[in-house]
Amino acid sequence: MLRKIRIAVSLVLFLLITAYFVDFAGKLPDRLSFLTDLQFFPALLAVHVVVILFWIVLTLLFGRVYCSSLCPMGIFQDIVAWFRKKKHKKYGYRKPHTVLRYTILAVCVVCLLSGFTILAGIVDPYSAYGRMAVNLFKPVYAAGNNLLENILVRFDNYSLYRVDISVRSWVSFVVALVTLLTIGFLAFRYGRLYCNTICPVGTLLGLLSKYSLFKIRIDESKCNSCGLCQTKCKSSCIDSKAHRIDYSRCVDCFTCLDHCKHKALVFSWKRKQNEEKPVLDNSKRRFVATLATGAMIAPQAWARKGEVLASGLHPYKKKQAISPPGARSTERLQQHCTACHLCVARCPSHVLKPAWTEYGLKGVMQPYMSFEKGFCNFDCTVCSDVCPNGALQPLTKEEKHLTQVGRVVFVEENCIVHTDGTNCGACSEHCPTQAVSMIPYRDELTIPSVNPDICVGCGGCEYVCPVRPYRAIYVEGNAVHREAEPFVEAEKTEVEIGDFGF
Repeated sequence: MLRKIRIAVSLVLFLLITAYFVDFAGKLPDRLSFLTDLQFFPALLAVHVVVILFWIVLTLLFGRVYCSSLCPMGIFQDIVAWFRKKKHKKYGYRKPHTVLRYTILAVCVVCLLSGFTILAGIVDPYSAYGRMAVNLFKPVYAAGNNLLENILVRFDNYSLYRVDISVRSWVSFVVALVTLLTIGFLAFRYGRLYCNTICPVGTLLGLLSKYSLFKIRIDESKCNSCGLCQTKCKSSCIDSKAHRIDYSRCVDCFTCLDHCKHKALVFSWKRKQNEEKPVLDNSKRRFVATLATGAMIAPQAWARKGEVLASGLHPYKKKQAISPPGARSTERLQQHCTACHLCVARCPSHVLKPAWTEYGLKGVMQPYMSFEKGFCNFDCTVCSDVCPNGALQPLTKEEKHLTQVGRVVFVEENCIVHTDGTNCGACSEHCPTQAVSMIPYRDELTIPSVNPDICVGCGGCEYVCPVRPYRAIYVEGNAVHREAEPFVEAEKTEVEIGDFGF
């Protein structure tokens, strides 16, 4: 019964989390963000004390229920393991890779202390699954939507609409694909090997689960050492011959309970008289020593590289990538973001894009604002609302209206008013704060004039500028977000047009 309840709860939560990532139409309620807020690693980075204490208490009571029921990567591994062929059906007890487990955990902690969160984010199960969902599952879901839309249109049903299918970042796509193939292979062949060898969350919760009150316990008076439980254990943590369970690796899947024919396995709080108390072994002492040493030699940021090639227009290079509203600064984003890509998936304007070299090595796959396919809606706060790890702090609309993520820059040499002698004004029309206005130029032409102090860096001007490849107007990012000066909306005057301008 416990196994069936666990499977039902896990599947529901897994489907809801996956749907929340791939939902391009924004049909799912924002209330589902609580499922991402409950993820352990993001809560740790966001210093959500209530969530962290909740999982610590729950683990000390019932073991690693987070790994079995809420972690999407853990449930993904269970789904893959369910498709195992019969010749690969049996598992077996394996000794833990203790040194490797605690070394990876130590490296992750050192990376967090040094602000190099991206390395920890690569092995974090929630963030890794988020990248898989956004870069692999979402395009497939969008393709299915387009196929169904094409069929419905033939029957005059226009309830669906076509969506653009594109790879936002080839680096993130490759990383997500490698993650899917690697963890999928490990799950198919070895069950929960990733959880109990590589995953830092699994290792950390495993330290606590050894002391949990409720555990799966072996009643030696009923056990005949048949080994059936051992062959069914995806965590390979049951040694049936020694009547011993490695509780640091047990994820409470309860599969062994259902398959024990003699009911020798029970999920109970009562400790047997001959059950050994957990002790702190030398590997844990080595972990603490490694952590202390590593914190003193934390890696520093790598410098950005690469120069933009010149073209026929006046060339330039953006000096600072634009971090999303709510990040407060690029440095703070890098210290908290694990590149789960939830903000990338939920951005309705498709402005957020996983970085490659834009932030330098510390910010690989972390979100930055790119205005190739859209611009940031003046009233939109979705990215800061859904961020589960505090990398993007929530903003009200009023706060966002005065949050300056970047400043407008005008390059007159590239403007078609200057080069072609024709009016444009698209940038001015799309500026929500009037940071871009049109002033007299020559021959009755008008040309853009900018006021960076009231610009918020939404990118509307850069997006609509027709000049390529070097736009005549663009947004230069602020390393530290500033407060823009309030703007006063200019009075609109009626303009009498004698004839069309084309």
